[in-house]
Amino acid sequence: MTNPIVKAFHDSATGSWQYVFHDPRTRAAAIVDPVLDYDPNAGATATRNAERLLAYVAAEQLDVVWILDTHPHADHFSAAPWLKERTGAPTAIGEKVVEVQKLWKKLYNLPESFPTDGSQWDRLFADGEHFKVGDITVEVMFTPGHTLASIAYVAGDAAFVHDTLMMPDSGSSRADFPGGDAGALYDNLSRILALPDETRVFIGHDYAPGGREPLCESTVKQQRETNIHIRDGFAREDYIARRNDRDATLPLPRLMLAALQVNIRGGRLPEPEKDGERYLKIPLNRFDGKF
Repeated sequence: MTNPIVKAFHDSATGSWQYVFHDPRTRAAAIVDPVLDYDPNAGATATRNAERLLAYVAAEQLDVVWILDTHPHADHFSAAPWLKERTGAPTAIGEKVVEVQKLWKKLYNLPESFPTDGSQWDRLFADGEHFKVGDITVEVMFTPGHTLASIAYVAGDAAFVHDTLMMPDSGSSRADFPGGDAGALYDNLSRILALPDETRVFIGHDYAPGGREPLCESTVKQQRETNIHIRDGFAREDYIARRNDRDATLPLPRLMLAALQVNIRGGRLPEPEKDGERYLKIPLNRFDGKF
């Protein structure tokens, strides 16, 4: 089995981790969950994070062959289309994204012409599907619960799980978004924790509890032994109760209503209107009192 070299990039504004992993022999690479910068006060986008990824790719002389999303994110915009324009690499996500598109199309009252067939990505992966990054075999593992469309990419000994597990001292991700389900999240976290003990687990967010430095990597063994929400011995019903109680105290993600309408478009901004400008659409009072 060929294992990847993984480079992590932290976005402090959103607490997000982005990754470039590559095959050491062929230099073939994949980008996972890239961030498009967004300033909500100015309504302005920028490409600083994506440019950092491309600078690393150039410095390491890598050939980007995939740009991968794990799900439509609620806390940042995806930079996948911008990176596709500059690398030529296809974009991909799990096939359940169509369910998220249908849900949020209704919540945003988007026109009938808005496609909910996942055609905004080049490839929709099925659960258990495999593809290659150079000599590295990547398995797609469906992990819904946080969202309807969440997936993990298991590339050699590295699992990119994004918004499912967090670092062991933070536990797991919330399951109260529209379409989320704490029971499904428990079941799919259990799938991840059934991977070999030495599997490297790369998460999507870390908010550095207690003032420590942001971290992104653990192992399945560490998660099983020390995760505060789902370590060995924690029963399913206890996890569901703990997760639901915790989620009831959490506010909406700061960028959710802006980010989802971009990310169900595969990271594309809304089409320009008659004046040539693009506009975000925010449903007023729809999420009063959270959901």
